[in-house]
Amino acid sequence: MGVVRSRMAVPHSTATPLPNPPPRRSGLPDLRIINAELGQARVRWGRERRRRAVWLAAAVALAASPAVAQDAYPTRPVRLVVGFAAGGPTDIPARFMADKLGALLGQRVIVESKPGAAGMIATRDALSATRDGYTLLLCTHFESINTAVYRNPGFALSDLAPISLISKYYYGFALSNAVPATDLGSFVGYAKAHPGEISYGTIGAASAQEIFARQLERLTGITMNRVPYRGGAPAVQDLIPGRIQLLVTPMGSLIPYARAGQLKILGVSSPERIAAAPEVPTLREQGVDFVRFGWLGICGGSGVPPDVIALLNRHIATIVASPDYHAMTDKAGSIPAASTPQELRQVIQQTRAEVESTIQEFGLQQDQ
Repeated sequence: MGVVRSRMAVPHSTATPLPNPPPRRSGLPDLRIINAELGQARVRWGRERRRRAVWLAAAVALAASPAVAQDAYPTRPVRLVVGFAAGGPTDIPARFMADKLGALLGQRVIVESKPGAAGMIATRDALSATRDGYTLLLCTHFESINTAVYRNPGFALSDLAPISLISKYYYGFALSNAVPATDLGSFVGYAKAHPGEISYGTIGAASAQEIFARQLERLTGITMNRVPYRGGAPAVQDLIPGRIQLLVTPMGSLIPYARAGQLKILGVSSPERIAAAPEVPTLREQGVDFVRFGWLGICGGSGVPPDVIALLNRHIATIVASPDYHAMTDKAGSIPAASTPQELRQVIQQTRAEVESTIQEFGLQQDQ
């Protein structure tokens, strides 16, 4: 019989499967971790860049603001250049203004006198400096006259940056005691009887003094000789002993000498008598229709920052309004006068327009 082979079922194993083997360490970093860290770093850097950009923009805006620019100016002394001799009618108010302006600015304002050439030496000096507000010019009507008289004065009115007027003043016609005349009428009679013997002082060639003296010649029919000086003060010192006989100059430089009996003031170029010398008649009162005035101001060179001009303008207005300044100008025979920069520019241009016809009439234009 055949052998019957039994087929036995093999039982399923119940053993726990072996765990996966740990990953091999190849020595290289995990790129997923690196990418995650780089992404976080980029986010942090982006935030930092935006924060810095905001800070930088704020800093630039603050630095450019007028308040910061004004606080920064001035950081050193300021020069105020004056074109006429020390002690004269421009020098005295310039030094007063410099003292008060320095106190308001918190820096010294140093007056530098550079007389000569009807103020042109000072004008050229001031305009040759860096135009940053640290060099100022005591500007006068001479700047307007000089650009009309001289074909090449070395500057143009457009080179000036007007800041403010500080005063205006009238001219006195002063006579040496050596001339036996007491009023304008008797002086004209003496001059006609002694042709060629009357000399008058001027500050430079074709200055306001010469223009006014020439106009007096035309109005009265007299002739005189011109003697140039570097400033009003030296001319007064020659008038007193009679080295010159007549001087047309601002009243402020004449009143003290007249009251001391050292010279005579024949008349003043104002429309009515001035408070500083009510005893002096006007030329108009004496039959000569002659009304003229001069002015003083503070200018810089064109290109001075507008915020610096605005700061100086405000300080000058404060000084001009002060009782001390009024007392000084009253004593000097002038009138306090502040202005905007635009108003001073108009005065400068108007002054030139007023003298151009006289300069052409008397052939006073010159090369320079």
